[in-house]
Amino acid sequence: MKQFEVYKLWPIEPVKGLGCKLWDAEGNEYTDLYGGHAVISVGHSHPVYVKTISDQLNKIGFYSNSVQNSLQNELAERLGRLSGYPDYSLFLCNSGAEANENAIKLASFHTERKKLLAFSEAFHGRTSGAVAATDNPKIQAPFNETDNVKFIALNDIDSAKSELESNKYCAVIVEGIQGVAGIYSPSAEFLQQLRAICDQTGTVLILDEVQSGYGRTGKFFAHQHSQVKADLITMAKGMGNGFPIGGVLISDIFKPTYGMLGTTFGGNHLACAAAIAVLKIMEDENLMENAKIVGAHIFNSLKENSAIKDLRGEGLMIGIDLNPEYLSIKERLLSEEKIFTGSAKTNIIRLLPPLNITIAEADKFITSFNKLKQSIENG
Repeated sequence: MKQFEVYKLWPIEPVKGLGCKLWDAEGNEYTDLYGGHAVISVGHSHPVYVKTISDQLNKIGFYSNSVQNSLQNELAERLGRLSGYPDYSLFLCNSGAEANENAIKLASFHTERKKLLAFSEAFHGRTSGAVAATDNPKIQAPFNETDNVKFIALNDIDSAKSELESNKYCAVIVEGIQGVAGIYSPSAEFLQQLRAICDQTGTVLILDEVQSGYGRTGKFFAHQHSQVKADLITMAKGMGNGFPIGGVLISDIFKPTYGMLGTTFGGNHLACAAAIAVLKIMEDENLMENAKIVGAHIFNSLKENSAIKDLRGEGLMIGIDLNPEYLSIKERLLSEEKIFTGSAKTNIIRLLPPLNITIAEADKFITSFNKLKQSIENG
């Protein structure tokens, strides 16, 4: 048997990681400024993380949601306190797509409405409902096509108002910062006005913080920069630092009933141990503040760079929109400078490093970026 080849792979196999460093099978060292799609939040092989999971595995690794699991309660308490949502409830699942599926389902249960408002270039996952809310027809099968999802431009409050005043929408779903699209943020004014319209029309506001959450922007969730509260917040990626886990934060307007939602693996002992370790490390090492400081340093170091058409993002979620003549920098950062970064479209570098990245590691990237820029200019 062979793999079902749906991934375009770099010709590199990381076999070891520590902090923001990776090593391949040949012993080459890399700097990781991508974290495997914003997943590595507290660094590779953090000793607290490794010990917490190892200790738990030596006790019990899994049992289903038919018995009590006090780790779930500890995770909910820590998450509520650190996120600023202590009065919300937590539903645990396995991925960001699954979190979004359950949030949409809850909104539809609550409002008894079918339609969902989403935004151009949104990405919410690849499962049935999540991919229907994703603005990419290439990954939607005929089965996923539906008239229940409407896309409008991000930050277009007039269109949002017009649609939601029809009272046909169970929810509007918006990313805290659009990641796959290329790091585009809803404005604070837009989110505040959207919150007010949702209140007026009885529409649920879902904030997809799968990529932009968990301290990446310097606040626990990106939408908190706008001083709004969502009804449902979805998360995954950095939540487990590589261990599969997702979740939905749920306001008290929603009333649970047995069987309303469910999952076999969600909230298992190992997943909870991983997520508890992440929150401990984030709090003990003040990683949200570090994300703010190092992110600002990268922004300030690149903001006047002539290779860059636009610089977007917040904290350690950064989009570097390259001018056309400098597009080769993206691939050369990896092949020549041994620096992992992400991308969006053909012209955008995405930086999503571990939250414990140091100024020195950020400076290595900046030096390499400028070195490649100079190489292009020198011909």
